[in-house]
Amino acid sequence: MDVERFRDLLGNEFAFIFNEMNPVVQKLKLEKTAKILDIGTGTGWMAIYLALNKYRVITGEPESDESEYAKQDWLESARKVKVDHMITYTPFNAEDMPFEDSSFDAIFILGTLHHVDDKEAALKECNRILRLNGIVCVFEPNSDALKFIRDNKFPTHPDAVDPRLYIKELPFLSELIELPFYNAYLLRK
Repeated sequence: MDVERFRDLLGNEFAFIFNEMNPVVQKLKLEKTAKILDIGTGTGWMAIYLALNKYRVITGEPESDESEYAKQDWLESARKVKVDHMITYTPFNAEDMPFEDSSFDAIFILGTLHHVDDKEAALKECNRILRLNGIVCVFEPNSDALKFIRDNKFPTHPDAVDPRLYIKELPFLSELIELPFYNAYLLRK
C-alpha cells in the first residue's frame, strides 16, 4: 500500500494514524470476507483504512451527535482514494446498535470509546453483535497523544479510557498493545 500517495491525498493525519493502526490490524489476519463494523465514524480514518485493505465496512455514529468530533466529511476523503463503495454509513448509537446478534467478525473503535456515555453498555452491545471468536479492537490515545490533541486541536478533549475496566462480566480475553500514540486493546470473544 502506497502510504505516501495516501498522505498526499488525505494529509499527514491519515498517514500518521495509518502507521499506528497498520501493525495491529495486520496482526489480526482477518479474512477479506470478514463482516466489519467501525463505531464512531468521525473523520472516517478507520473505515477508509480498512477499505484500502479491501475490507467492506459498516460505519456509523449517532444522528444526534453534534459534537466537534462527529459528522466530519469522511465521504469526500473516501472518494479521493476511491474506496467509498466499500463503506456503508448507518447512523447508530453504540449503546443500542441496530444489528442482529452475532453478526460481525470484527469491531473497530478508533478514538471513540472515551466519547461514549455508557461505555459498559456499548461494550455489552459489541459482545452481543460479535460472532464467537470475533474481536473488538479499541484504539485509545495515550498521554502523549492526548497532550498533542489538546495542544493542537481540541483543548477540552476528554481523557482516554481503558476498555478492560468495562468488560468484567463479558467473555473477552484482552491484550494491550502499546503504540507510540495509541493504546490498542484487543478484546477476543
